[in-house]
This record gives sequence, structure tokens and C-alpha cells, in this order.
Amino acid sequence: MSETKRILLAAPRGYCAGVDRAVVTVEKALELYGPPVYVRKQIVHNKHVVSTLEKRGAIFVDEVAEVPEGATVVFSAHGVAPVVHAEAADRNLKTIDATCPLVTKVHAEAKRFAAEGYQILLIGHEGHEEVVGTMGEAPEAMTLIDNPQAAREIEIENSDKLVWLSQTTLSVDETLETVDALSERFPGLQSPPSDDICYATQNRQSAIKAIAPRSQLVIVVGSGNSSNSVRLVEVALEAGAGAAYRVDHAGEIDQRWLDGVTTIGLTSGASVPEILVDEVIDFLRSRGFGELEEITTAEESLIFALPPELRRDLKASASTPSS
Repeated sequence: MSETKRILLAAPRGYCAGVDRAVVTVEKALELYGPPVYVRKQIVHNKHVVSTLEKRGAIFVDEVAEVPEGATVVFSAHGVAPVVHAEAADRNLKTIDATCPLVTKVHAEAKRFAAEGYQILLIGHEGHEEVVGTMGEAPEAMTLIDNPQAAREIEIENSDKLVWLSQTTLSVDETLETVDALSERFPGLQSPPSDDICYATQNRQSAIKAIAPRSQLVIVVGSGNSSNSVRLVEVALEAGAGAAYRVDHAGEIDQRWLDGVTTIGLTSGASVPEILVDEVIDFLRSRGFGELEEITTAEESLIFALPPELRRDLKASASTPSS
């Protein structure tokens, strides 16, 4: 008798509160103001989400200079530097800031620590939009630490007042390793008042750690520029998965990955809509993986309110009698 083929489905997975808020912000802006609504950078790092919003009238641009004067522009969930807000004001743009509140918290910490005379070691990946935005808050006070090795090599002239902050979507384990390496070098290093790694990143990594040791193969649904999705592949391998791959959608699954496999772990990054996970489940079921077990390691109930400027306009619109 052949062995049962099964899928271990991680929970939590997919959309976090910050991503949901950002996507709904663009959807509501399109409904309220009508297309086009401009969005600086990808609203969240997911190809499917971006193309779906483009079909509804969103126009994605790299910089506010590409937005016509006086138009509406939404800032992505990853946050922007103060200079971007200034550029938008110069162009008389109507701005809606969809920055995740957890990223906003890191920005506020950066400004506060810089004002208090601290040097800030920002743990994160160079070029990532969140890192660019955070460093823009206090560039003269901030040094980027990309990995544990960089932490072992960094030279700081005056380490009397030193604090670390981090990009919110990193691997929890790698961040702690980097902090440990920094603390060895700089015993007086202070930590932020609360862990900057976002709850959703932690929860998704914990869920895949629970599944990976039981999985011959782990599939992570998420885009290549999604830091937390890429991290999930690494976490799965470190936690004992036989193999792990990231795909944008079911069409990217290589049939050869399934050879000899009876147990597949499945999860998705924090910017991935559930429809893409459902399509992967359908793909696997059509290839004999008939048993589905959901493994839940945490419950998530957090909801973020929409940006205040959008809430205000929605309220005004609702109170205006239609002609």
C-alpha cells in the first residue's frame, strides 16, 4: 500500500496587519478618488498584489518626481525617508502614508535616539526600502550592519552611547546572532525598548520551524524581493526541512521537487494573498497530496486602522449626500 501524501500547512501565514492595511489603503483610494492613484514603490513586495492593483488603476512609480503635480500618491508599507515627504510637498501632492505602524515605530526610535546623541547600529539589508527609509531619519547617526560577520568587523570610534535597531522583516535568529556579536564588541550597547522584529515575521518563522523537521520539502509562497519570504526558506532549511523553495505561484513549482516526497510543508510570506496558497494546495492535491493538516503555532488578531488622511476623506464622503 502506498504511503499517504500530505501537506502540512503553516499557520499563521500570509497577510499581516500592516500589509492588509496598505493594500486596502490603495483599494479605498481608488474607490474614493478614482484612478489613477499613484503609489511610490511596490505597495507591498508581491507581484500578484501589484499587478491586481495596476489593473484597477494604480500606477507604481519609483520616485515622487514621476507623479504629476497635485495628484494623489500613496507611500508603501515599507516607509519613506523625510526627504520624500518634503519632495511630495514641493510637488503639491496629496499624500497617503501607508507605512506599517511597526516600521513607523522604528522611525520614531531612530529620531529619538539620534536626538539624544546616540550612534545607531541598524541591523538590516542594504538597499531594502525599509532600511533606506529608516536611515533617512538620521543618516549622520546611523551605521548599517548587514549580517553577523559585519558586526564582528565594524569599527566604531566612540562607542559610549550606542544602540541597535533593526529592519522589521529579518530572521529572528540571524538578528539575535548579530546583536550578540555586537554586544561582545561593545559591552555598553543598548537595546531598543522593544524588539523591532515584527510579530508577523516572528510568528511565520515559528510556524515553519514547527513544520520543517517533518517535511521532506517546504514550499514558501512569496516574491523574490520579499525579505520575509526569502527568510522563510532559510529558516525552513535551518530547522531541518529536506529541501525548501520559494515560488511566486503554483506555476513555478518544479514537478521534479515532488519526486519521492510524501510530506510537504507549505507557508507564505506576510505580503501574500491566500488565493496563491489555495492554488498551490490545488496543484499538490492534483498530484496525489490528498491529506491536509494545518499546524497552528499562534493566533493573530491585530488590525491597524487605515491612514488618518484616508479615514478623514472617507468619513467626509460618507456624510456628503449623493446628488
